[in-house]
Amino acid sequence: MADTVKEVRLGRQTPTTSYVLPYQDSLGARSIELYQQGGRAAMEWQELLIYDITARDPDGLWTHSKFGVSLPRRNGKTELFIMREKIGLVDLGEHILHTAHRTSTSHSAWERMCRELDHSHIPYSSIRAKGSESITLENGARIEYRTRSSKGGLGEGFDLLVIDEAQEYGDDEESALKYVVSDSRNPQTILCGTPPTMTSSGTVFSKLRAAVLEGRSQHTGWAEWGVEFKTDPHDVDAWYETNPSMGVILNERKVSDEITTDDLDFNIQRLGLWLTYNVKSAISPAQWDALKCDKLPSLRGKLYAGVKFGKDGQTAALSIAVKTGDDRIFVECIDCRPMRAGRRWIVDFLAAADVAKVAVDGAGYQKLLQDDIKDRRLHKPVVVLPKVEQVITANAAFADALDAKTLCHMGQPSVVQIVTNCQRRAIGQNGGFGYKSAKDGVAIEILDSLILAHWQAQLSRRAKKQTITY
Repeated sequence: MADTVKEVRLGRQTPTTSYVLPYQDSLGARSIELYQQGGRAAMEWQELLIYDITARDPDGLWTHSKFGVSLPRRNGKTELFIMREKIGLVDLGEHILHTAHRTSTSHSAWERMCRELDHSHIPYSSIRAKGSESITLENGARIEYRTRSSKGGLGEGFDLLVIDEAQEYGDDEESALKYVVSDSRNPQTILCGTPPTMTSSGTVFSKLRAAVLEGRSQHTGWAEWGVEFKTDPHDVDAWYETNPSMGVILNERKVSDEITTDDLDFNIQRLGLWLTYNVKSAISPAQWDALKCDKLPSLRGKLYAGVKFGKDGQTAALSIAVKTGDDRIFVECIDCRPMRAGRRWIVDFLAAADVAKVAVDGAGYQKLLQDDIKDRRLHKPVVVLPKVEQVITANAAFADALDAKTLCHMGQPSVVQIVTNCQRRAIGQNGGFGYKSAKDGVAIEILDSLILAHWQAQLSRRAKKQTITY
C-alpha cells in the first residue's frame, strides 16, 4: 500500500483586514520575477501584497504613496521588503532609506539584501558600518540602512522610505524622516511591524492604522493579519487565521512552544491583536442620550425596516424607523437573534406590521430573505438590497442626523450598549465609512439595522397621518 502524503495546512493568505485603492497596473509580476532570481519562491500572501504595494495609477505614480502592513512575528516580512526594494534598485534606480528601531535589525536587513544580490549575480558595492550600511548598484541606485533617531536622514533625498519595526516609530522620528522623500517625483513610504505592546514607544503606526480604517487617509493602503478580540492562545484555528506563513516558516509545534502564562503578549505578538486604550466611541453616550424621548412621540407616515446579517453569519438584527409629527425619525431595534434561530421571525414581523420597505444587508443572506418574503406571498414590504455606495450613503445620513438631532429613540439598553461602543471603519475607496464594535461581545448588527431603517425612512415622502402598529 502506497504511503499517503499528509497535506500541509497553510495559514490564511489574505489579510484579515485590508484597505486597498483600486488600480489597473502594477509592478507586482516584475517584483516577483526579480525576487525569484535570487533562488527563492515567494509565498502567495507575499505575491498578493506586492501587487498592491507596487500598484500604479495612469500617470505612473504609486497608487499608494504610503502602505502599512501589520503582521505577527516571524512571518517573512523581510522578504516583502526585499521584493519591493530590489525592483526599486534594479529597475527603477531609486534611492532607498531602510530604517529600523534596532541596529541589529537594520544590519540584518543589509546582510539579507547582499545575499539576495549575490545569488542573483547583480554587481554592487557596499559599505559595512553597523547602523549606517549602504549598497550601491552600477546604475546609480542606492539603499542605505539606518537605525532611527530624531535626526536620521535629515536633508537627504530618497524615493522610498522603509519603516521596519514600525510599532516603535515615534512622532519625533517621523518629524525627522517624513520629509526625506518630499523631493522625489514618485515617493513611497512603507511601514511594517507588529501591533504595539504596552511597552512600545511608537505611536505613528497606530495613528496610521486608525486613519486608514476610519476612512480619514488619502493615497494610503493597509493590510493586517490579526484577531479582533483577545483569543484563547490554544485556539489552533486562530494561529492559522493570523499567521500567513503557518505551514512554511511556522508550524504548530513552534507556536505551541511560544505559549506562556502571558496570554495578552501571545495575542499581540502571535495573533496580531491591536489593543485599544481609552478609545472613545464614535457616538458618545451624551450625544445619544440627548436624542432620547421621555415618551413615545406621535408617529406619522409609513413604517420602514432594516435587516442586517452579521458578516460572521452568526447573528441577524431587525430594526424599524418611522417619521414623527415634528419631522424627526424615530428608530427602534425589534430584535437581534442568532442565525440558528432562522429567518422566520423576521418574516413573521414583516407580515404582521405595516412595513412599506425593508432594506436588507449581509452577503449571502440578502437573497435568501427576499425569497422567504416571496414564498409568504407578501405584497409588502418592498425589499431593498443596497449596494456598497448606498450603504455608505445610509451611514453618512445617520451621522448627519445625529449632529442635526433629527432622529430620536426610547433608550433601549441593547441599542445604547452598541451605539456608545462603536468606532468608524472605512467602506469603499472615497472616504466612505461604516461602524464596527469597539467592545467584545456587542452586536454591531443592531446599529447597522437601525441605520438601514433610518435611511429608508429618510428617503420616504411625506404621507397623510396614519396609525402605526407593530
